[in-house]
Amino acid sequence: MPRLVDISAPLQADIPSDPPDMLPQIEYLDHRSTAPRLAAYFGVGEDALPEGQYAAVERCAISTHNGTHVDAPYHYFSRMNEAVVPGGEPSMRIDEVPLEWLYQPGVKLDLRHLPDGHLVQPDEIEAELGRIGHQLRPLEIVLANTRAGSRYGHADYVDSGCGFGRAATLWLVERGIRVVGTDGWSWDAPFSYTRRRVQETGDASLIWEGHRVGRDRAYCQIEKLHNLESLPADGFVVAAFPVKVHRASAGWTRAVAILPD
Repeated sequence: MPRLVDISAPLQADIPSDPPDMLPQIEYLDHRSTAPRLAAYFGVGEDALPEGQYAAVERCAISTHNGTHVDAPYHYFSRMNEAVVPGGEPSMRIDEVPLEWLYQPGVKLDLRHLPDGHLVQPDEIEAELGRIGHQLRPLEIVLANTRAGSRYGHADYVDSGCGFGRAATLWLVERGIRVVGTDGWSWDAPFSYTRRRVQETGDASLIWEGHRVGRDRAYCQIEKLHNLESLPADGFVVAAFPVKVHRASAGWTRAVAILPD
């Protein structure tokens, strides 16, 4: 049997996993709190139920971008593939993304040494691929192991780790990569660093520049991955099928790396 490595972060309330206005909310209903309603429905007393218990249930108020999730091209812009289709075409939503994209051999780039806010450049990707002796192939899933992975649940998480801007993202998708992933809050550099660059330069094109590559060529991102440091550089398969949320910009995933025995 192959070895399965969970590379998903837990969806958890009351930890700093997102900016304050985007945090998930989870209400936990235990076996006793759900019993009165069930007993009333059947017209029996609560004592008729086994030890007065019914079912544990959770009620969630979350966005499709909470927890480990896959972003569809629709998240980045209303059009995609403008570089290859005149005028572009409507962006794929999460229920339209080919499942084949999300079950492919993976390669891990170890970028934990790069400082927070750093924009990864194409030559740095090439250098890391050279270090691990890997030649990139179309459709491989490229995972970025940044410092942010060690900060999940900490106050500085959304400001941690390096990110990918336009040049590096375009370099990957032009080589046939259709899915990338990061253990950071975003594929792009943390917003706090991008804001500083925009304020210093006045260049608004720096905002979300990695994501916006989806306008040129369609691709997907997996964000808020976890436990990437436990993976080898290559020799594994990634399975990251998203929940099929109708016409949505993203879907939650229990991403898994599959390693041979």
